[in-house]
Amino acid sequence: MDGNQLKMRQPNFFSAHAPFDRMEQAHLSWMTERMSIAYYAENEVVLSPEHGEVGRFFVIKQGMVAGEISDVPWIELNEGECFPLGALLASRPVTGLYRARKDTFCFELEATDFHRLLAMSEPFRDFCTRRIANLLEQSRQMMQAQHAQSSGDFFSSSLSSLAKGKPVTCSPEASVREALTLMHEARVGAMIAVDPEDHPLGILTLPDVLERIALPEADVSLPVIGFMSKNLVTLPPHALAFDAALAMAKQGCRHVLVVEEGRLKGIVSEKDLFALQRMGPREIGESIRHAKDAAELKQAASDIGRFAHGMMAQGMAAEQLTQFISIFNDQLTSKAVEFEWQSSNMDNACWIALGSEGRMEQTLSTDQDNALIFSVPSGMTADDMRKGMLPVARRINELLAQCGYPLCKGLVMASNPAWCLSMEEWRGVFLNWITTGSKQALLQASIFFDFRPVCGDFRLAEDLKGWLSRVAADQPRFLHQMAENALLNRPPLGLLRDFTAERLDLKVNGITPFVDAARIFALANRIAGTNTVARLRGSAGALNVPASEVEAWVDAFHYMQLLRLRHHHEGNADNLIDPGTLNDLDRRILKEAFRQARKVQARLAQVYQL
Repeated sequence: MDGNQLKMRQPNFFSAHAPFDRMEQAHLSWMTERMSIAYYAENEVVLSPEHGEVGRFFVIKQGMVAGEISDVPWIELNEGECFPLGALLASRPVTGLYRARKDTFCFELEATDFHRLLAMSEPFRDFCTRRIANLLEQSRQMMQAQHAQSSGDFFSSSLSSLAKGKPVTCSPEASVREALTLMHEARVGAMIAVDPEDHPLGILTLPDVLERIALPEADVSLPVIGFMSKNLVTLPPHALAFDAALAMAKQGCRHVLVVEEGRLKGIVSEKDLFALQRMGPREIGESIRHAKDAAELKQAASDIGRFAHGMMAQGMAAEQLTQFISIFNDQLTSKAVEFEWQSSNMDNACWIALGSEGRMEQTLSTDQDNALIFSVPSGMTADDMRKGMLPVARRINELLAQCGYPLCKGLVMASNPAWCLSMEEWRGVFLNWITTGSKQALLQASIFFDFRPVCGDFRLAEDLKGWLSRVAADQPRFLHQMAENALLNRPPLGLLRDFTAERLDLKVNGITPFVDAARIFALANRIAGTNTVARLRGSAGALNVPASEVEAWVDAFHYMQLLRLRHHHEGNADNLIDPGTLNDLDRRILKEAFRQARKVQARLAQVYQL
């Protein structure tokens, strides 16, 4: 096929690949008219650092291009993929070499036209500057569309279709008594104060009435606006029910105001959003807190699972869903502990979560990872305390297992005497791991250094965390060993095909590179938090990493989590996926996510000169 024939087929080609499939036709035509087609023979260098500042934008029409650094292949690019975005955006040479791995045709656009196109086309600019985030949004929308076809389209409904009828409002000068009378007569759970042009100014809900008016015995003749919340959560009418659910999850509110051009058009409540489910998030929390026995607690655990699977199917983002799961699991664990602690001498103890639970990154399939820290009262020994606590801890672990959280096969649980320790004993264990740096010590550190208090005396965990933060930061040899160990686990990208394995372990090869690097960065910079994303963002300044680079890491990490959640949602208990079963978009995002995993490892290697 000659160049003219290829060029004639450009529109069909670009309509099948991101970001071109989202560009306006006028901008797409402008781009294709200015593109040329070049041929590269097998093993021919397409682009290298020696070429100087990059002068062209490449899109692979057919064939394959491999990226190499120091003669080591590290990524392959296939039909529809483009390069080198980072170098073009920064107006610099590429840092690696790009070579055709077989006979390859590329569409090419001059750098000046590339930058003009950035200014013209928002979808193109968004893709180039936030590539993985842009692809993730497309994947989320695809999943929402799939769910809409199979489940009645509820969470893809617009808020204008949910917020039926005019909301009940009052003037900000109305008295509390007048507002409450209106709420009672209209049988609504929220009152909104608006100005004469219907701009919302405040909201009063039933919990506000109890907390701010009834209990303090406030003067009900005062203007109601003084008792209202001014921190309003608003969305436009065209926003989706899904967007309202996310807003409620993020803001911890029960109502979202539907506002158009500043004017109130409606209100959507938590009840509206979760009417199709047996229970919403607030109800689940209430059922856990008010559980009277193990049977009710097990029912609450089932509700957590159903809620999580429902939100997964409806397209909830991985970050929000894992936070939901972790918060509910914390509440359920606290209640299980409460059942046993009521009759036990455990006032001087703290139940801690470890591993993914400690990082608040639990998925739909998770076992127990927990431990106990305790202080030793005067006149007692650590063994005395442990003897009384272990039977109680065993009952708690067994109750959690009955609730659907399997016992840890590695026995990393509070009922194991090795992990039911006094403050001094924990310091001794941690210090031994830090000073020896053995393979087993590095493995244990990767689990236990992510601990987080769940219930009991939080000061014990916080004191131990502060001590660990100071000690680890002063042990560069140990951090160097942790970095060496982390770099043994390389993301499975290879040549001649997208991935080097038939089945990919998303946890080991996908999630772990980010988790390990974030832990090391946090320890080195005395960052006390355990969440991977918070650690990466908190370390950016000390590492002099641009915010855009860190956000690309974060987006890649969240996508790995999303794939794991989908895999578990489909009934799989493991983390192994066959990339051949993914659609083209998800394969592309997965490949980009693994590239980001390699980039965070490259940053780790640079910091520790490995």
